[in-house]
Amino acid sequence: MNFKKHRLSDWLSEVRRDLHMNPETAFEEIRTTGRIKEILTGLGVPLVQLEAPPTGAVGLVECLPGDKVLALRADIDALPMEELNQVDYVSRRPGCMHACGHDAHTTIMLGVARELMETGLRKELKGTVKFIFQPAEEGVSGARVMINHGVLQNPRVDRIVAGHMWPELKAGQVGIYRQVSHASTDRFALTITGKGAHGAKPHHGLDPILAGAHFVTAVHSVVSRNLDPVQTAVVTVGQFTSGTAANVIPASAHLQGTVRAFSEEVRQTIMRRLKELALGLEAGFGVRAELVYSDGVPACVNDPEVSQTLHDASVKVLGEKNVFWLAPQTGGEDFALYVQQCPGSIMRFGCANPDKGIDNPLHSPYFDLDEEVLAVGVEVFKQAMLDYLW
Repeated sequence: MNFKKHRLSDWLSEVRRDLHMNPETAFEEIRTTGRIKEILTGLGVPLVQLEAPPTGAVGLVECLPGDKVLALRADIDALPMEELNQVDYVSRRPGCMHACGHDAHTTIMLGVARELMETGLRKELKGTVKFIFQPAEEGVSGARVMINHGVLQNPRVDRIVAGHMWPELKAGQVGIYRQVSHASTDRFALTITGKGAHGAKPHHGLDPILAGAHFVTAVHSVVSRNLDPVQTAVVTVGQFTSGTAANVIPASAHLQGTVRAFSEEVRQTIMRRLKELALGLEAGFGVRAELVYSDGVPACVNDPEVSQTLHDASVKVLGEKNVFWLAPQTGGEDFALYVQQCPGSIMRFGCANPDKGIDNPLHSPYFDLDEEVLAVGVEVFKQAMLDYLW
């Protein structure tokens, strides 16, 4: 198939560029939501009203009578960062950019809806297709809000699939995860309260910096000494703030970090050890240590059967040589919350084109994508829809 000449290629590019030029961050996707609803309504796709946030949309297409309900999810929010690309569709909103490809995810799902409504496909499938356009994936977990407001019910979803841009593969290639795809994304904050003193007389104070430095060093023993060597995790202290002068021992220090794990057992082990290490500072240094551990999203554990069907559908569309099994990665994804509720899988769409200079990573101010990926996404999801609802 020549994806550059797909029947929807021009339309897909137009929709994606419109979304790209008008990015909106988490729970502020007012214009984006309006555009999605406008397109769905124009296609004749009924909208589902949820008592959810003011942004996001759900479309429901009933095909021939059948019991299965397939959901396709696209995230719609952008990132709070400045775009530095020199293209005619550059973001028009200062400090806001689609640097993670959510504009493409949204466009692809709208393209699938258009194929479903315009090609007679809905008269061949048995069951129901639910299109979920989710707000606030970036660090806020809009998935949790949508699920809590019943997006997987009425009708109950039997299977859910999603896709994400992946500049580590070229446009026309896709990657599938057999099971675990993303790590959990917890955070911790440690406040150490000591006693200030002159730097020349440390014995008059209780040094929170020294205590914090020991904590940072000890944190890195958790993965290497408390976990089974065949398991893996990441614990990173990304912020250490304390003091205002070179010759003054401050009264307090503040540290923040992130924890990434691929299993709940490992996640709980790390949480327990961090709390124990923080408590040990009090006995060891005489300071007061308060650790606040904040749950993020869990590890994304995809259903192996659904992953295999996405693999098979991709091979039918792209050929065996363009479909890859991927190893888990330590980034987070709130799609994890959906697959806790029903079988599902998230796949990766290659979007790079080095010949065009399109090869920057996600969350880069220079991120862009080869728009051939839009038609690729439509056809792969269309095939997956056919395979499940035929």
